Amino acid sequence: MAENTTPGSDNLAEGLKDRAAAAVRPADYDELDSDAGPRAAAVLNDIDLVVDVPVQVTVELGRAKMQIRNLLALSYGSVIELDMLAGEPLEVVVNGCLIAQGEVVIVNDRYGIRLTDIVTPAERLRKINR
Repeated sequence: MAENTTPGSDNLAEGLKDRAAAAVRPADYDELDSDAGPRAAAVLNDIDLVVDVPVQVTVELGRAKMQIRNLLALSYGSVIELDMLAGEPLEVVVNGCLIAQGEVVIVNDRYGIRLTDIVTPAERLRKINR
């Protein structure tokens, strides 16, 4: 294969190479340190940024495993035995993460849950990192 030997092509190639080299420069990055100051703390603690984000809240009364034949045999009035005992605390799960425990209450003919124990953010992070 023949090289392009057009007069002036060497000068053009060198000029383009010099121009590309001049356009390349190192990126500027901010320093990352553990004490970012009050501005970073204000941004990290600004809960107003996420208060309108919807989340799925689930209160788990218990679980049960059963065979399909038993499931198909269920009818009105059937009782399914759960793995939790009466009086045990219920779990409040948000987006799959346990955030609290509580007990069942009835308010105006509706079931609710009274929170008795809230999982601290540090405990939640510890569970995630496992």
